[in-house]
Amino acid sequence: MIFDCDGVLVDSEILACNVQARAITDYGLPVSGAEVARRFLGMSAPDMRAALEADLGRPLPSDHEARCAAELFTLFRRELKPVNGMTDVIAALRATDHPRCVASSSSPERIALALEVVGLHEAFKPHVFSSSMVVRGKPAPDLFLHAANLMGFTPKRCVVVEDSPNGVRAARTAGMLAVGFLGGTHCPPDHSESLAEAGAQRICLDADELSEALSKLAGVQAALPSEVRSASS
Repeated sequence: MIFDCDGVLVDSEILACNVQARAITDYGLPVSGAEVARRFLGMSAPDMRAALEADLGRPLPSDHEARCAAELFTLFRRELKPVNGMTDVIAALRATDHPRCVASSSSPERIALALEVVGLHEAFKPHVFSSSMVVRGKPAPDLFLHAANLMGFTPKRCVVVEDSPNGVRAARTAGMLAVGFLGGTHCPPDHSESLAEAGAQRICLDADELSEALSKLAGVQAALPSEVRSASS
């Protein structure tokens, strides 16, 4: 089971996209957090930099990523929450000892902080993979293939949970089952169409639907115990 981090496990996308939007606007390219989300969700930092520099017609400041990360990490420590219901989904997977990992376009430092803040670090360590570990980020399949290889599974035995079209495309190109997830607060009403067009084989609106999907797709014996489901409803 391969989980994206931002927008799937942690409700970070609005925070991150607004930080990027403020910085990019200051550079002279007015943009909203929603536009940043539409264009760049699931994209690696180098690919995002290249696209923004093409738009600007000049290089971004050399410390762009570092300054955005510093602002975002402060927000994470103060405001970051898990995506609604995902703590229970992961607890159920741990209870069945189902293999799981995180594969994210974010930096290792950002992933580690996010998982620590919301209390999910122990559920995944040491199986946490960043796009910095591979040559090409999403939508290329490299990160998911890297994660599957280190976890000891062939691609066809992997299920990927993603909130971005780029992530879904990466999963499908890797030959994995792709579940599109809409449980984060950043997802617009039409986001399901984008995920379906990217190739998601199942769209889940929330953690309850995701639990049911994982049970069917990956053979999880008990996706959510009844007492946990009752507590999360």
